[in-house]
Amino acid sequence: MADINLKEVTLIVGVITACYWNSLFCGFVFDDVSAILDNKDLHPSTPLKTLFQNDFWGTPMSEERSHKSYRPLTVLTFRLNYLFSELKPMSYHLLNMIFHAVVSVIFLKVCKLFLKNRSSMIASLLFAVHPVHTEAVTGVVGRAELLSSIFFLAAFLSYTKSKGPDNSIVWTPIALTVFLVAVATLCKEQGITVVGICCVYEVFIAQGYTLPLLCTAAGQFLRGKGSIPFSMLQTLIKLIVLMFSTLLLVVIRVQVIQSQLPVFTRFDNPAAVSPTPTRQLTFNYLLPVNAWLLLNPSELCCDWTMGTIPLIESLLDIRNLATFTFFCFLGALGVFSLRYPGDSSKTVLMALCLMALPFIPASNLFFPVGFVVAERVLYVPSMGFCILVAHGWQKISNKSVLKKLSWVCLSVVILTHALKTLHRNWDWESEYTLFMSALKVNKNNAKLWNNVGHALENEKNFEKALKYFLQATHVQPDDIGAHMNVGRTYKNLNRTKEAEESYMMAKSLMPQIIPGKKYAARIAPNHLNVYINLANLIRANESRLEEADQLYRQAISMRPDFKQAYISRGELLLKMNKPLKAKEAYLKALELDRNNADLWYNLAIVHIELKEPNEALKNFNHALELNPKHKLALFNSAILMQESGEVKLRPEARRRLLSYVNEEPQDANGYFNLGMLAMDDSKDTEAEIWMKKAIKLQADFRSALFNLALLYSQTAKELKALPILEELLKYYPDHIKGLILKGDILMNQKKDIHGAKKCFEKILELDPTNVQGKHNLCVVYFEEKDLLKAERCLVETLALAPHEEYIQRHLSIVRDKISSSSFAEQSIFPADKTSVVEEGDRIPTESVNGILSESRPTQIIKTGDNKSQSKSKQLGKNTDKEMPHKTTKDIKEIEKKRVAALKRLEEIERILNGE
Repeated sequence: MADINLKEVTLIVGVITACYWNSLFCGFVFDDVSAILDNKDLHPSTPLKTLFQNDFWGTPMSEERSHKSYRPLTVLTFRLNYLFSELKPMSYHLLNMIFHAVVSVIFLKVCKLFLKNRSSMIASLLFAVHPVHTEAVTGVVGRAELLSSIFFLAAFLSYTKSKGPDNSIVWTPIALTVFLVAVATLCKEQGITVVGICCVYEVFIAQGYTLPLLCTAAGQFLRGKGSIPFSMLQTLIKLIVLMFSTLLLVVIRVQVIQSQLPVFTRFDNPAAVSPTPTRQLTFNYLLPVNAWLLLNPSELCCDWTMGTIPLIESLLDIRNLATFTFFCFLGALGVFSLRYPGDSSKTVLMALCLMALPFIPASNLFFPVGFVVAERVLYVPSMGFCILVAHGWQKISNKSVLKKLSWVCLSVVILTHALKTLHRNWDWESEYTLFMSALKVNKNNAKLWNNVGHALENEKNFEKALKYFLQATHVQPDDIGAHMNVGRTYKNLNRTKEAEESYMMAKSLMPQIIPGKKYAARIAPNHLNVYINLANLIRANESRLEEADQLYRQAISMRPDFKQAYISRGELLLKMNKPLKAKEAYLKALELDRNNADLWYNLAIVHIELKEPNEALKNFNHALELNPKHKLALFNSAILMQESGEVKLRPEARRRLLSYVNEEPQDANGYFNLGMLAMDDSKDTEAEIWMKKAIKLQADFRSALFNLALLYSQTAKELKALPILEELLKYYPDHIKGLILKGDILMNQKKDIHGAKKCFEKILELDPTNVQGKHNLCVVYFEEKDLLKAERCLVETLALAPHEEYIQRHLSIVRDKISSSSFAEQSIFPADKTSVVEEGDRIPTESVNGILSESRPTQIIKTGDNKSQSKSKQLGKNTDKEMPHKTTKDIKEIEKKRVAALKRLEEIERILNGE
């Protein structure tokens, strides 16, 4: 075996860089979204052990919806990417390109086992530039192929060193081989197939046997005419070790997937659910289809599912001729490589093994897979193809007549393949470009029409997306997902009637429950979201809440482990004011997924509805243990702590609010509540800063405007409060407490009786029964020296609040003064004493200082109306309902002001009595 040199490595790396440089500018597309963007296993907050419990997409292996693709080492490399660059695509694509270069260099070393140096270089270059590899290299999820191939080839190279002098066994390379096979399998499942290649290499290459020679030796042994040769015995020992190790890996793998195969539907792989002979004819035809992609990669497509390749339902189908021709050619090569000794037959044999054995897991011949054709699975089989091409070129170029022609043809092939790869990379730039390129190749795949629609939907181009979704329903009328997409798009366009009709159509396509038959085995779990989406749509109508609940319960009856149905139903039950039943629904969901922070958050909301703040806080804390950056849990738990009135909880509440504003710097609510917390702690300067930040982000923030004005009023800065109140009343002219506070300041600070009167009259227009506004208007009449009007006003006020002693006292004062003959000579209530009369109601005390905060909404996480997977969605808006909230210090201040008011009232009474 010749070593590789620096020039060869430089050439290979240079060619790959030239072909794949533009892949660095591509984004996350297609399966990258699920494997990278939506996969929490990449986040540093997720424990490392979770990578070994979940599948490639971040779904627990124990769940039925899991694809059972167990590739923890590949996910670990994604996690390293995330650690250095989070979700910036360039670093992910760069690492893929590096891995492809590593595979190409190692492949060159493998080629030199069977080919001459020049032919080995040609095979490696052809492999490096082959366009069929763009899905594996430019698609980030293709890293599973790249990593697995590195350890696949390393394991094979290690095994080639297991033969010592005199045919002895060298155990260290064998042990290393077993280890590398295990690592390759943890990168992608097909890594285990290298064991078969090692076995073929051992028998036919290392030991030099041919099929006739093996048959002769076996026949003699069975007839008792000879014993097993020592070399063959050594070979058997090595093969037994390899097979035992492989069996052990298979057993472990079966245990990991809990003896369950993934659930696929006829939409993923139509032939898999077809009867005999359609299934067999179609699956066998797929072999020459894949071979043709290697031979002529001119038309590449990212998705070959659904109706891409029509089923072969008859022996008379002309496509069977392609299958027959392919097997004849393959059989001829197989017979040649197994029957005859020599270097050429050995090269062909190893090429065939590299093509066939790694492809077996994806061939559908032994068990169905979730696709019809996938270009990425041809990554390793293409190695065998490249060896065959290089070997054939070597044979042709040795003939002087064809030497120049062979070089020209080879140059054209490598150049055109490189240009095709470079051009193909741009297709992976975005989801829209990728799926549009796929539609040029295949217009019979409803999934492609759907995916173009999804790409447009993500850009909020709903009208154009709708056209593609509707086309998907025309291409595949029984595609449940397509009708769901149409329904969701109609909903986004506020065409609820059409949305409901589309969801009902999707629902009608769902298979009916058959007693004794497992439902999940006959349909994709995400199709059950049609019940969720339809229920979410109709529950907007208050009269149809029960109908929506019935849909949730129907989904649960079909799949008792349908977590999302419990979550959505719990949110609906809260809306129906049935918190106990909502609690049951969330607890059931938690039985299925105790590591879901959103569920613990929703359960906390239920406990708030049940007036159980302590339990609510425990659940908020549990949510934050699972996800320390859960924004809604941070926000609402801080509010709960603040409103508990417990001083010891305020520091933690402040810490959580600071974390919240760090996560949501554009949400004014966070700054407002930090301001309220500072007011509770009498940190007036800090409170002012936070309130101003909230108002800067949201100029019409009602609660922040009112409480900032209140803060100025409390800190003897009444004149600074006036412009804030003006701003508040510009947006909310009917803000009664703002009008009361403004009137109070105008009377007591500005001595603007007329302006105060307008405020109090406005209050009574809005609420004729408002005692505070009515009483203060009476004070205005008194200040205007209209005692009769003041008397009538106080009588009306007393009728509204007959038990208020201060109103009775003020009425008595006015009546006494009316009967007094000295009214003309003196003013009963001097202008500078206006606030004394008001102290009976004490506007700043009763109506303003006693109202320190406005209500903070609790918000519920629920499932959105998504394509296939649920996402968190925030509901609820800032309400403007005011809520009393008095601290101990506030109450003491109120009492002090009451005492002062009573003393001043006694002084007035002495004046009235002529003392």
